Amino acid sequence: MDLLILSLAPVFIIAGYIYFRDKYEKEPYRLLIYALAAGAISVIPILFVESFLNSFTTFFYGLLAAAWKAFVVAAFTEELFKYLALYLLIWKSSEFNDKFDGIVYAVFISLGFAAIENVMYVMGNGVYTGIVRAVTAVPAHAIFGITMGFYFGMAKFYPKKQAELKQKALVVPIILHGMYDFILFTGIDWLSVIFLAFLVYLYYSGWKRIKELRRQSIYNNDWDLLNEKFSQQGKR
Repeated sequence: MDLLILSLAPVFIIAGYIYFRDKYEKEPYRLLIYALAAGAISVIPILFVESFLNSFTTFFYGLLAAAWKAFVVAAFTEELFKYLALYLLIWKSSEFNDKFDGIVYAVFISLGFAAIENVMYVMGNGVYTGIVRAVTAVPAHAIFGITMGFYFGMAKFYPKKQAELKQKALVVPIILHGMYDFILFTGIDWLSVIFLAFLVYLYYSGWKRIKELRRQSIYNNDWDLLNEKFSQQGKR
C-alpha cells in the first residue's frame, strides 16, 4: 500500500498543480478524468508497439542501440499515442476554447500514462526507485505533456500555422523524451551530470511554457488591459 501511494503521489501533486494554474476557467472534471483514463489505457497499445520495435534493437550496437530504444521504441511510441489520445479527446470539443487548455489536457493524459508506468516500476523496484522517479520520470512525462499541449493549444487558434504547430506538438516532445531516455540508456556514468542539467532545463522550459500560455489566455487579456489602464492612470 505504501509503495502504491508513493507511486501515485507525484502524479496527483502535478495534476493538482496544473489544475490550479488554470485559474481563469476550470476544465470539467469529466473530461479531466477521461484524459487520465485515456493516458492510462494508452499503456496497452504502447506495450505491444514497443515490444515489436524493441525486437529490432539487435540490429544496432552501442550508442546506436541506445538511440533506437530511446528515440524510436520509447519516445516515438509513447508520445504518438499520447498525441492521438489528445487529438481524439479535445480537438473538436467545445471545452477546448483557450490555448492553455491544450496544456491541461496533454498533461493529464501524460500523467495517466505515467501513473501506470510508475506503479509498475516502483512496485517492482521499491522505495528508492519511487523517490527518484518522483522528481525525474514523472515530472518529465508531465513536461513532455506541457510541451505537446503548448503547441497543440496554439495550433487550435492559429489556423494559418496549424499544420506546422501540430507537427511540433508531436515532434518536439519526441525529441525531448528521446534525449532524456538516451542519456539514461547509454549507461555512461559521467553523463549523469548532463542528465541533471537536462532535467533542470526540462523544469525551466515547462514552467516557461505554462507562463506563456497563461499570459495568452483569452480570459487573461481583459485583466491585462485593465491592469495596464490603471497603471497608466496611476502615473498621471
